Amino acid sequence: MHQQLFTRRKPSIRASRQFVTRTLSEWGYTDRLDEIQICVSELATNALLHGVPPGRKFRVRVAADEQEVRIEVRDSGDGHPVSQAPQPDSEHGRGLLLVTELADAWGDIEHTVGKTVWFTMKSTPPTGHSA
Repeated sequence: MHQQLFTRRKPSIRASRQFVTRTLSEWGYTDRLDEIQICVSELATNALLHGVPPGRKFRVRVAADEQEVRIEVRDSGDGHPVSQAPQPDSEHGRGLLLVTELADAWGDIEHTVGKTVWFTMKSTPPTGHSA
């Protein structure tokens, strides 16, 4: 498992996606990287916009085993993520819809302070891998 903290700034969305991509590529998990990158971007965006109070950071954690890749985004904000049904002309509200469509599973874990939003994707592990 690898994890990294990111500041509450727009460049952190790209940086978190790059962190996950680099980690999974080093481990040899590359079969679903495009889908994983989209989901990471959406969860990092949600953490930035809705979950992380000003001055705080959010954490991205990457884990993998023989069956799946698991990505977690933890922030210190309140509330639970809710998938929306946005209007066709709305610029917001589609992130969790994308995660629902692309990931094999997703959910959230409430903490005393904040929450973790996670998703998993079945993936083919490289030969001899242990993450």
